[in-house]
Amino acid sequence: MTRSNSKTWRLNRQINLSVIVQLVLLASLIVGSWVNLQRQLDLLQRDVNTLLQAQDTLQKKLESLWTKSISHEYRLQAIEKHTNNTKGAF
Repeated sequence: MTRSNSKTWRLNRQINLSVIVQLVLLASLIVGSWVNLQRQLDLLQRDVNTLLQAQDTLQKKLESLWTKSISHEYRLQAIEKHTNNTKGAF
């Protein structure tokens, strides 16, 4: 009787081919998902770097415009002061 029990136990313990195939497919899905995530992270990193470069360029342009704006403001003040002085002379 112990022999039949041990045989049955051994038969239940065997791994079916379908289980192996399922495990291989699951492992390939996990690896594929990981590779896809790495690719998406690389794309995201490239996009962030592009945005940072664009922000730096925009900041430089804004600083240049701000400097020009201050320069123009002083020039306008000088012109206004000059026109006020010439109006008073007439």
